[in-house]
Amino acid sequence: MNKQQIADSIRAIYDYPKPGIIFRDITTLIGDAKIFYEVIEIFKNRYQGQKIDFVAGIEARGFVFGAALSYAMGVGFIPIRKKGKLPYTTVSEKYSLEYGFDEVEMHIDAFRGVENARVVLVDDLIATGGTAEASVKLIKSMSAQCIEAAFVINLKGLEGEKRLTPYTQVFSIVEYEGK
Repeated sequence: MNKQQIADSIRAIYDYPKPGIIFRDITTLIGDAKIFYEVIEIFKNRYQGQKIDFVAGIEARGFVFGAALSYAMGVGFIPIRKKGKLPYTTVSEKYSLEYGFDEVEMHIDAFRGVENARVVLVDDLIATGGTAEASVKLIKSMSAQCIEAAFVINLKGLEGEKRLTPYTQVFSIVEYEGK
């Protein structure tokens, strides 16, 4: 299977959630067992042999890919969620939105005592990069290393990867121009 087949499996929904936006719907990708398997294999093959301790996934679609990858690699999974969604003591990182701020959190004991934990951050898509940047900073604030931020989709026109490169490497399987 090639990257074009993966790209072709992602449904484009025009003018959603507002006019001028092309929403990249991954439900068609994850609904195809062969393609979903291939995406996880691409990620797994990339990180095998790098002594990864944890995979962290950004709420909510990052949970789909991150949990599958952590299972495939035999490592723990760490959910990174919006503020107020985790039940135990958390650490948080704020990030700016177009009009205001938001916050991501993870449990204070997420790395379970593993010193200098090696973490791969996973999400379905990187656009402007605000949530991903906050997530990388959150991982680093816990004295862990974010080895790489991995995405199924990179919306190149929005340049989100540029926000992450001061903190970590960025990898994506498919790229689209535009919004």
